[in-house]
Amino acid sequence: MTRQELIAQIHSKQSYLCVGLDSDISKIPTHLLSQPDPVFEFNKQIIDATRECCVSYKINTAFYESNGLKGWESMEKTVRYIGNDHFKIADAKRGDIGNTSAQYAKAFFETLPFDSVTVAPYMGADSVQPFLGHKGKWAIVLGLTSNPGAHDFELQTLNNKGEQGKKLYEQVLSTVSSWGTAEEIMFVVGATQAAEFTNIRKITPQHFYLVPGIGAQGGSLKEISEKAIIPHDIGLLVNASRAIIFASDGQNFAARAREIAKDYQSEMAEYLH
Repeated sequence: MTRQELIAQIHSKQSYLCVGLDSDISKIPTHLLSQPDPVFEFNKQIIDATRECCVSYKINTAFYESNGLKGWESMEKTVRYIGNDHFKIADAKRGDIGNTSAQYAKAFFETLPFDSVTVAPYMGADSVQPFLGHKGKWAIVLGLTSNPGAHDFELQTLNNKGEQGKKLYEQVLSTVSSWGTAEEIMFVVGATQAAEFTNIRKITPQHFYLVPGIGAQGGSLKEISEKAIIPHDIGLLVNASRAIIFASDGQNFAARAREIAKDYQSEMAEYLH
């Protein structure tokens, strides 16, 4: 999906919601466990219930890889079921030496029909570049994450070559953004890092951000939207996972997921005007 196609979807649906399919088999409603593929059945019903409210789905591959071959089959069926009208994210956090990254890119862009994959940048340009240059495909590079461990490295201050006072994540944003264009690179920026968003938008004024941390992790949709939306181009995909997909563990789980997703969509529509 190209940037303009994604922007058109956002305006059409008045939503920049991404639904995270962190489909932990130990948490899905028990009445689904008798299905041949409980995870796919769960995902299918969540997708059917929320597709009108969101523009993107993010599949956290760890919840599928942990189930071996059956998990991979669930993931492949899910990403194909989503179709082409939603931006599909493989939240896999890949990144390795060039020839290995090229195989990761092939896995998620060719073998599986994802539009994007999350990428760790800390091995440098040659580990990220194989994810670039694929028409309509994106590398979503870790910028400033929402977890407490962000303080261990990302928020540390550099102190060499005249860079004193610059944080490591700022160096990552400015350097990675020079490796490609805003048509193929996004950044992961955690919603719990709201204080940094004004600065982040200055460093990368045209890029899209994938923003996890809304809902269960306590990030503020209002605060993020006010600080990070680009006029017209929007530049945001805000992810909610557990708050939507596990809103209920009963027979009504899909209906409750739709209600929560609709609430997010309605709030987002206000920020788009």
